[in-house]
Amino acid sequence: MSGQTFFDSIAELNKTEIKSGLCSICKGSRRLCGKDRCPLMIRFYSQQKTLPMIDAKDMAGSSPPAVFVGRFGYPKVDVGPLIPPEFGDTSIMDTPERWVGKSIDEIVDFRFKLVRGKIGIDAYDFKKSGKVVDDIQEIALTESPLDIEAEFSHKPRGRVIMDDEVQPFGPSARMTSMRKGNGRFERNLERSFYDTDMKAVDAVVSSYRNGTLISEIEKAFSVGTMGVDKRRRFVPTRWSITAVDDIIGKDLLETTRFNNTIDDYRIYQWEQLDNRWCILMMPCTWRYELIEAWYPNTTWNPTGRTIDIISDHEFFEGRKEYAHIGGCYYAARMAVNELLIKERRTAGVVIFREAHPGYVMPVGVWNVRENVREALRTKYYSYDTLDRAMDHVDRVMDIPKKTWVNNSGVLKDWYTQRRIEDYY
Repeated sequence: MSGQTFFDSIAELNKTEIKSGLCSICKGSRRLCGKDRCPLMIRFYSQQKTLPMIDAKDMAGSSPPAVFVGRFGYPKVDVGPLIPPEFGDTSIMDTPERWVGKSIDEIVDFRFKLVRGKIGIDAYDFKKSGKVVDDIQEIALTESPLDIEAEFSHKPRGRVIMDDEVQPFGPSARMTSMRKGNGRFERNLERSFYDTDMKAVDAVVSSYRNGTLISEIEKAFSVGTMGVDKRRRFVPTRWSITAVDDIIGKDLLETTRFNNTIDDYRIYQWEQLDNRWCILMMPCTWRYELIEAWYPNTTWNPTGRTIDIISDHEFFEGRKEYAHIGGCYYAARMAVNELLIKERRTAGVVIFREAHPGYVMPVGVWNVRENVREALRTKYYSYDTLDRAMDHVDRVMDIPKKTWVNNSGVLKDWYTQRRIEDYY
């Protein structure tokens, strides 16, 4: 792999550092950008393992199964399977529900093996593209890895996709042909595929309630296998992830919003991939907030000298505008309501997230969903007042509680608005 090809493939990751000359001086060893580990080298070593296996115009392997639908130029988009150059049980490569506890290196290693085959389609009129679209839909519906052979117009190349919404994957190439083996459909997704009178929202909720993994629902949703027949569309993978989290979260809220409140102030704490979490639950009616603090030299604050804090919140009625934080907001909201459904309770919830410099590269919105889920499986700390609960946050997080409160819509409202119980 030539030096020029390497830097072409990584140029999107840290444009500022590369342009400033820091990368050429540092060469991944001096940590001049301030990160604990060089994200460029993590990608480089992973690519070095994979490139010899994909240095050809054809490929065969077992897809996890996985597909990807692009968003640029929508509704004219590129779609296709994600194929690794190996056979066997590759399911973990596209099952983020199994990634909690994995290191950045492990996630990068198996995700960068996934080569994206591409064909262009019209997302609104995809049926005219014929059998290849049918095959892509069948891949998305299949419950276990299946063998795929693909021929490309050129050797796979291009930058590795990194995004805080979408799981990373490797190089891409335009397909000239594809052949796939047979696989069994996931039963809930199969049902909604053949029910052309069922609305897409109902199909998502039904599959979730019957035990289908969210990552599987997202794939089926993205390739036009849900919804009333004439309204089915291919949906960019990035959009489908947020849509599914939002649909499920709203459905859960239809119940949890009207439950009795919890009886105490709770703190759940968790740490993974150098992301530190505290989840506060308050004994009150539904309100929710996600506050993220991005330290300097992290993915979305690569050159800053101060901590960037961003938050979004909603009260009992919910929110109408899209959250500035993006898909993470809806993923965490869904995870919180899973617990409230289980306990048949409601609560006010504030999630505090610190992204520290060890979080050297984005790995997708699953990181929020699955780690909030994992945090809520731990034993919580119980307090009788909000101040005592916030003292716990102060002890666990680096950022002081005063800063969290100043950046919180929910907490500022709680401290300033009078409630009926204040008069008793």
